Amino acid sequence: MNYKHLHYFWMVAKEGSIAAAAERLNVTPHTISAQLGLLDDYFGCSLFTKVGRKLELTETGHMALSYASDIFSLGSELEERVRNLDKIRPLVFKVGVVDVVPKSIAYHLLSPAMDDIKHMRMICHEGDINELMAQLALHRLDLVISESPIPSDVSINGYSHSLGSCGSSFMAHPDVVAELKGDFPDNLNGSPMLLPGENTMVRRQLLQWCNKNKIHPRVVGEFDDSALMKAFAHAGKGIMVLPTPIRDEVSSQLGLELIGETKEINNNYYAISIERKISHTAVEKITTAARNWLGESD
Repeated sequence: MNYKHLHYFWMVAKEGSIAAAAERLNVTPHTISAQLGLLDDYFGCSLFTKVGRKLELTETGHMALSYASDIFSLGSELEERVRNLDKIRPLVFKVGVVDVVPKSIAYHLLSPAMDDIKHMRMICHEGDINELMAQLALHRLDLVISESPIPSDVSINGYSHSLGSCGSSFMAHPDVVAELKGDFPDNLNGSPMLLPGENTMVRRQLLQWCNKNKIHPRVVGEFDDSALMKAFAHAGKGIMVLPTPIRDEVSSQLGLELIGETKEINNNYYAISIERKISHTAVEKITTAARNWLGESD
């Protein structure tokens, strides 16, 4: 393809006429008409059609314009980047956070990268594990933060790097705590419980732990969004389970009181990448800080 012909086509489409494009490019209208003819011959179809005295894009012309705009936009971006190589450019870090990971945990895992790396721009996306893994495979993400390793049914090559693990704490509004009878964990029997969503690892562990300890709480709510569950706990609607490292933070923010803790309900966190060996500077900061904060997983 002759990109000079494509550039003439792009300018005519932008300017609205051959005459305007010729004036902008400082060439004759005849030159542009001839180049457009050659481009039509190359594609084997017309990109413009005459409507009265005006030129209008054909359906193929609209498609070609979309691609041409991308091509010349990237060309301008390339020129700008090359001309500014000596200037400081931010390190772009694109990370996906699986939607079942509590926002407070995600913040604590990601913030060290922003704190320690100057001139970094972090771009965060939230979604389910399958959606984010697809984006990772296409190199649209540098990293995925998840509560589980790569699922066995996901046919994408990648590596799950453990960030560490921690136990769980049961917390509730003081009014709810005041109504509990006996010692932990027996005082959870018949108590109002707020459960994490069905797709979370912690929910499965919580239910197994309750069965093992012969505890039968009264489930009053189920939440995919941990922030919404915190709001209900803050309003005194029930007891919530959260990762122990953010216990004091949640207590300070929401005024919740600690009922009890267990290490048997384990919260694991992973950094999923395409690379076996972590090389991205931001990922190195995240993994090191997370292992110091959470502790190595068992």
